[in-house]
Amino acid sequence: MSKLEYPRAVGVAPGNGYSHVVTGHGQWVAIAGQVALDPDGKLVGVGDPGAQAEQVFANLERCLAAAGATFEDIAKMTIFVTDMAHMPAIRAVRDRYIPGTKPAASAVQVAALFNPDVLLEIEAFAIV
Repeated sequence: MSKLEYPRAVGVAPGNGYSHVVTGHGQWVAIAGQVALDPDGKLVGVGDPGAQAEQVFANLERCLAAAGATFEDIAKMTIFVTDMAHMPAIRAVRDRYIPGTKPAASAVQVAALFNPDVLLEIEAFAIV
């Protein structure tokens, strides 16, 4: 596990559920955008952002494990969402998977993802 640090950016308002700056030393791990596909490639939670977020975070956890990492090693996460109204459900799931200090993060509303039933996609970068 890497030792990440979260320096305070002077003069920048504190983030709400994310860190502005994360540093660390170790191997860089890039996790491609994960969507709510189960191991068989079937979409989970059509129309339900909470259910989709559960599958996305489970997929992220599996990808991190493949690299010898955990959620504690994530330095940066980007959430792509088709409707910002889904963010409370996504954050609730995120907070269960990442209960402590949060990584640097961005949330971006997009017009569409690769499938109209996919409500969110999350990519992550970790250091192990």
